[in-house]
Amino acid sequence: MDSLLQRNNIHDYQEQSIKFIVNHPAAAILLECGLGKTIITLTAINELLFDRFESRKVLVICPLRVGNVWANEIRHWRHLNLLRYSVAIGTKAERLAALNAKADIYVVNRENVEWLVENCKWDFDMVVIDELSSFKNGKAKRFKALKKVRPFVRRIVGLTGTPSPNGLMDLWAEIGILDMGKRLGRYITHFRNEYFVPDKRNQMIVFSYKPKPGAEEAIYNKISDICISMKAADHLKMPELINNIVEANMEEKEKAVYQKLKEEMVLSLPSGEIDAKNAAGLTNKLLQMANGAVYAEGGKVVHIHDKKLDALEDLIEAANGKPVLVAYWFKHDLERMQQRFAIRKLETSTDFEEWNRGEIPVAAIHPASAGHGLNLQAGGSALIWFGLTWSLELYQQTNARLWRQGQKHAVVIHHIVTKGTIDERVLKALKNKNMTQASLIEAVKADLGGK
Repeated sequence: MDSLLQRNNIHDYQEQSIKFIVNHPAAAILLECGLGKTIITLTAINELLFDRFESRKVLVICPLRVGNVWANEIRHWRHLNLLRYSVAIGTKAERLAALNAKADIYVVNRENVEWLVENCKWDFDMVVIDELSSFKNGKAKRFKALKKVRPFVRRIVGLTGTPSPNGLMDLWAEIGILDMGKRLGRYITHFRNEYFVPDKRNQMIVFSYKPKPGAEEAIYNKISDICISMKAADHLKMPELINNIVEANMEEKEKAVYQKLKEEMVLSLPSGEIDAKNAAGLTNKLLQMANGAVYAEGGKVVHIHDKKLDALEDLIEAANGKPVLVAYWFKHDLERMQQRFAIRKLETSTDFEEWNRGEIPVAAIHPASAGHGLNLQAGGSALIWFGLTWSLELYQQTNARLWRQGQKHAVVIHHIVTKGTIDERVLKALKNKNMTQASLIEAVKADLGGK
């Protein structure tokens, strides 16, 4: 079979998304991992450029690791053979050369959006934001830079599988960069006052907000006309997904050390002093202690316990030689794992290739390195979370490296949770965020039956 696929190989649900982009000058494409956001968008761009003549020059803003994914997709699909592309990633000289090349599509990593706006001629009439959630912060430099040139953009597309990774408040900036504040308002304060009330506070200082009754449905109704959403499970043959919680139990003396830091925010140990300067710092220190070690003054690593390492050893042994992928968060977690196990960190293309060939029995990966465009399903079907992350986006993206179309086995996601610690709170928070996420996706879910 010809590896260069024709457009008639595109699925019906993808065709519906293509039409949505073509028919909406501002569009949010909320598709889960594996549904083909890249080929959907490229096909729509191809139609807008060469069939409808409604676009002339397209900018794709994407995560650094995904730049070449766009180029690979263009080369892979025969119906895109007219598209000229230029990847403007690398040194300043390399970026400038790429931007000066003759092309239809220019790909730039999101870290360089501000540089592009401030230093180069802006003549893009269409913008694609690959991973819209990276524009959830209205105060970020990349957001402000793109907002400055947004009025000159005739068409804009936002792609993501996690539109509200930290709750409904994220939607203001994400939708605002698409519609210039038309649906949720031009100012975050107005959006907040209309749909939220103060939650956690200390007298006049408000730390967090919660939605007013009915706010969630009202927000979804406001934005539903520019959003299309689909779930992978509805359109792909997904492997079975099994979530497992493995408890690690600290001894009484270890619990006492953890509790003392939690209450006093300062802990003096023979091996070093641990000082949590504020609530965020305390949360970070407690997560480290739940994992078994913590950074003290001067960057020294203080050992607390080995209970998670013991649990990890049990899971590796239970795998009986089958490859396992371990997600870690702190550097000292990886160092302690490497001291105890023959574990290989995945970070280069060679590492990923060897993992997918089944040549690495135990591999470690950091969630920030396990994002978009990385396929690891061929190498194994077991993922172990040694330390959790607060980021729903990174959590879901990391799980999706194994749980995706093409996986031949049931996927088991193990979560090693230290009982009585902040681990339990993080797992609960991820679940609650996912409920909001699922509600958003369901609210704007595409009806393929045409109803």
